[in-house]
Amino acid sequence: MSIFIDRDTKLVVQGITGRDGSFHTRQMMEYGTRVVAGVTPGKGGQQFEERVPIFNTVGEAVEATDANAAVVYVPSQFAADAVYEAADAGVELVVCITEGVPVLDMTRVMPFLKERGVRLIGPNCPGVISPGQSKVGIIPGQICREGSVGVVSRSGTLTYEVIHQLSMADRGQSTCIGIGGDPIIGTNFIDCLAGFEADPGTDAIVMIGEIGGTDEQQAAEYVSAHVKKPVVGFIAGQTAPPGRRMGHAGAIISGSSGTAKEKIEAFERAGIGVMARPAEVVGLLDQSE
Repeated sequence: MSIFIDRDTKLVVQGITGRDGSFHTRQMMEYGTRVVAGVTPGKGGQQFEERVPIFNTVGEAVEATDANAAVVYVPSQFAADAVYEAADAGVELVVCITEGVPVLDMTRVMPFLKERGVRLIGPNCPGVISPGQSKVGIIPGQICREGSVGVVSRSGTLTYEVIHQLSMADRGQSTCIGIGGDPIIGTNFIDCLAGFEADPGTDAIVMIGEIGGTDEQQAAEYVSAHVKKPVVGFIAGQTAPPGRRMGHAGAIISGSSGTAKEKIEAFERAGIGVMARPAEVVGLLDQSE
C-alpha cells in the first residue's frame, strides 16, 4: 500500500520542456509513473518524447487526460501561479519541487488550496515516491525498495541517505515523502504520520527533522496521542549556532524551541527512538519493533 500516490496517479508536468522538467519527467516515466500530460504555455500541440501531449494550460490538460496530480518544475517567480493554476484545474495533489518560492506567495496560496481541498507537497522539496508504484518528483528511484517502512523528512539529501540505509538492509518502503524545509509548506509531519498510521501497508515510520520551528515537537505530541506503529527519528543540525540559517529557509534557531536538543527531548518523551546518525536507522527500527 501507499499514501498520496499510487499506480492510479495520473500526472501532469508543469514546465515539462524546461531543463529540470524534461530531465525529471524522463526519470519519472522510466520509473513507471503515469505521466499523461505536460504544460508549457505556447507549446500546446507538441509532444514530449513522442508520446506525452503538451498543453498550454493545466485546465486543458486535465480536461483531455483526467490527470489527478500535478508536479511543478517552473522558476520560483512563477511557481505560485503554477500551483494556483493546477488547483483551479481540479487536481487532487500538487507537488512543488521549485525552491526559492517567496513566503508571501505561500501565505496566499495555502488558503486557496484549502478552499478547494487540494493537497500540496512542498515547495522546495524532493517530492514523493511509492516504490514500485509511482514517483512524483526527484527522489532517485534506484535507491528505493518496495516494503512497509514509511519515511517522511524535511531534508532532501537525508531522505536519500535514510532510504539507502533501509534498502541496503532489505527494509523496503511503502511511501517516502520529502515535505520541504521552507517556513510555509503544504503537507507537514502530522499529515504524513496520520496517513502512515491509517495505511495497512505501513508497519513502521521514520521521521527526519531539523532545527528551526516547532513542527517536530507538534509531531511528537501527535505520535504520543495517535500513532500506534513504531516511530524512529533523527534531528539534523545538532551543531548549528543560534541565529544562523543552516540550509533550508526554515532551519534557523530563533529560540529554545527551535534547537536540536529541545526536539530530541520531545521525541524521547513521545517514545520515538532517536538515532545519533542516519546510519543507525535500521538497528533502531529493529529495536523498536
